Amino acid sequence: MMFRNKFSVFLYVILGLAAIGLVTQLFTNTVNFLTNIMIMLGIGVAIFAVIYVFFFRRRATSNDMKKYKSAVKQSKSKYANKTFSSIPGNKKKPASLIKRKSSKRATHLRVIDGNKHKRKKRATY
Repeated sequence: MMFRNKFSVFLYVILGLAAIGLVTQLFTNTVNFLTNIMIMLGIGVAIFAVIYVFFFRRRATSNDMKKYKSAVKQSKSKYANKTFSSIPGNKKKPASLIKRKSSKRATHLRVIDGNKHKRKKRATY
């Protein structure tokens, strides 16, 4: 407990001296003070931009890219066997093809699990 009290007093002294230094620098050498502040802000923004581009941006795009690639793969598998004729006609399809097509599951539709919670069982009075 004694260490915390000494540390907090030391911290307040350091912060007070820093505030006094900033105020005196602002009134005695304003142009140099503002130039230093702008340079520090610029360096901070540059470091943040580099960290963002190399670490955070890759994570977000990789997840989206995985979803895109799986969608392309799914689309290719769906449309790979279809051939389109250049002349449309009124040809009747056999009944066996129609039955099989109606029972076939639509591959382009997919169920997305949401975050809905199951309803809680509540006692009714």
